Amino acid sequence: MGSFDQAKGDREDVGGLGRGDWRRLDESDVRVRPGKGTRPRSKRRPEHADAVTAMVIGKDRGRWTCAVDADPDRVVTAMRAREMGRVSVVVGDTVALVGDVSGRPDTLARIVRVDERSSVLRRTADDTDPYERVVVANAAQLLIVTSLADPLPRPGFIDRCLVACYAGGLEPVLCLTKADLASPDSLLAGYAGLDVPAIVTRHDEEPEGLRERLGGRITALVGHSGVGKSTLVNRLVPAAELATGDVSSVGKGRHTSVAAVALPLAGGGWVVDTPGVRSFGLAHVTADDIVDAFEEFAEAAEECPPNCGHLGPPEDPDCALDAVVADGNAGADRLASLRRLLVSRAGGGGDLRTES
Repeated sequence: MGSFDQAKGDREDVGGLGRGDWRRLDESDVRVRPGKGTRPRSKRRPEHADAVTAMVIGKDRGRWTCAVDADPDRVVTAMRAREMGRVSVVVGDTVALVGDVSGRPDTLARIVRVDERSSVLRRTADDTDPYERVVVANAAQLLIVTSLADPLPRPGFIDRCLVACYAGGLEPVLCLTKADLASPDSLLAGYAGLDVPAIVTRHDEEPEGLRERLGGRITALVGHSGVGKSTLVNRLVPAAELATGDVSSVGKGRHTSVAAVALPLAGGGWVVDTPGVRSFGLAHVTADDIVDAFEEFAEAAEECPPNCGHLGPPEDPDCALDAVVADGNAGADRLASLRRLLVSRAGGGGDLRTES
């Protein structure tokens, strides 16, 4: 053992240690450089103080089209920054951009932040699908487009769109097309209790009332294929030149919009054209989400027993909403309309699968 210690003590350390000084070293003097896989990751992220604000107006294969400061004349293509991970970015989102925001050909900016959303239009594939899809963000209102004839209106689908509005913070607006083929009176009467604004259009007239309603706001459009949604968009934004589809002989429309896109209105504001939908699932919506949108019933609903569906007798015999009507604080037609929406949310009375 003595010869072994002597041999080590005779070694000259390149760091400047003399013979035998190695005996004074301990683990605190040893420096180990961590490998790439063991380096601690910092949770701090760049602040990007120089980022510019933009509105997402389109998406295509991992690239987002953005309007800087919501100016349709300052359009930039961007990708999602690596530090964003898989954060959802949808049409209507307000985002922060860095990099080349000139908008010149073959340039690419980076999305480094998505601002909090003021509203969201969500749907699921059906009522059993746990995965919800955000269709549009930050829209002030949802224009529910339905035709009065060819194809016939589907009140169940309208009800489901209304539920999505109330749950997502959008103001619903009914747009009834093809009034030159059928009267809107009976359909409008069915929604009188909800006080939903309605606009009636004809194929042979310009939609002036609709232009006034949409001006200066972000409006999402939703509707079955064949109801005239793309035709309306072409009239509102002639430069859009969207394809319009013919209604098939069995009364089902062909899809003409394949992805959501925001289009600028001449007088200010945006319309977001969404793809024609085959189903509007509401798996993400609860009964309380709907009741909360009705101010006269929201407070009373807090007195309901746990898991109350607010449908009233016989399903919910102790529901407190009936007392609101009995006390004269709301009309019976208003409560009936609310409960019709609740039934639609639960999958009853609404045409969940509207096309095959």
